[in-house]
Amino acid sequence: MNKSAKFALTGLATGIALATLSTTVQAQEEWTMTTTWPDNLDLIQIDRHWAELVNKLAGDEVQIDFRAGGTLMPGTEVFDATETGSIEAAGDWPGYWAGRSPAFSPLATTTSLFNGVDYLNWIMEWGGWELYQEVYGQYNMVYLPYGITNNESGFRGGTPIESIADLDGKRLRLSGRDQGRVLEELGGSQVTLAGGEIYQAIERGVVDGAEFSTPGVDYKAGFSEVADYWSVPGWHQSASVFGVMINKDAWDALSEETQEKLKIAAEATMAWSLAWSERESTEGTVKFKEDGTEINQLSDEDLAEIQKITNDVIVQGACEDPMHAKIYHSMISYMEHYANWRDISVPYNMSRVTDDLPSLDEIEACMEE
Repeated sequence: MNKSAKFALTGLATGIALATLSTTVQAQEEWTMTTTWPDNLDLIQIDRHWAELVNKLAGDEVQIDFRAGGTLMPGTEVFDATETGSIEAAGDWPGYWAGRSPAFSPLATTTSLFNGVDYLNWIMEWGGWELYQEVYGQYNMVYLPYGITNNESGFRGGTPIESIADLDGKRLRLSGRDQGRVLEELGGSQVTLAGGEIYQAIERGVVDGAEFSTPGVDYKAGFSEVADYWSVPGWHQSASVFGVMINKDAWDALSEETQEKLKIAAEATMAWSLAWSERESTEGTVKFKEDGTEINQLSDEDLAEIQKITNDVIVQGACEDPMHAKIYHSMISYMEHYANWRDISVPYNMSRVTDDLPSLDEIEACMEE
């Protein structure tokens, strides 16, 4: 064999060896992932669904060792742990980090604005995904939204809330900065409690009422045992988004193909989660009714007043923080744009119809200051 042939074969063998080594290194990627949710709160199913799907789609390149919330660290510490790289990933609800930046609040939920389909549309086609990257990117993280739940339950407690007048003087467990501001304008006061503390807080009368999640999640958390009254609709969180925080260095260590598989798993989980939570909400509502829970529906007049206050709170937040303004400007622009089709497809449309939205001009004025 001549030298050229030997060199070619040697080069080919080296290339195969390097390719094999590369594949082996890729297969050795192992991530530790936790979440804000303990095993006894059903929202953990969304995190688990994504982790299991990733292991199926990309298991030869990355394996996720998923741990329930509270088993590695308190849920309040998962943000820092992911940012610093102590763990590679953590499931979350963005609103928990509003103390770091108010921009996290609308990425998690809105008061009297988006429903679940709105969030899906906005994230996938109207620029929402990029805004998640912009906000979380400031903390050395990539973010994959992978869960959407539609309208939350509303307030549950030992005394009825039949109108917004009944909120006056009430101490209510409520998540979210903007939500708390609206409640304060209605005369109530916001109490911050972790999800696992709500049951006892209602039972012992520490709070007059509380919200947590959708009817299916609420029922499995046992709230039917301690709350005889249920005020609807859940104006405070017209829908919610959940996702996974991924340490940027861990993300960058993956191949582009593997990154794409993680994104595909997130999109699939997001679609599943909306249908799953609506089914769970339906079954949970049936069970609350069977247990004798009294349901009190707020009037159209009350909801109109809540919308008016919400609009003011949105503009107030926009004037306080440029990123907060940018996100709400994007959301309301989406609603106004989508209205061109949405409003003529009633009653067969897939999204919320409202003529009373915060003014884009006011938000733009805040953004220019």
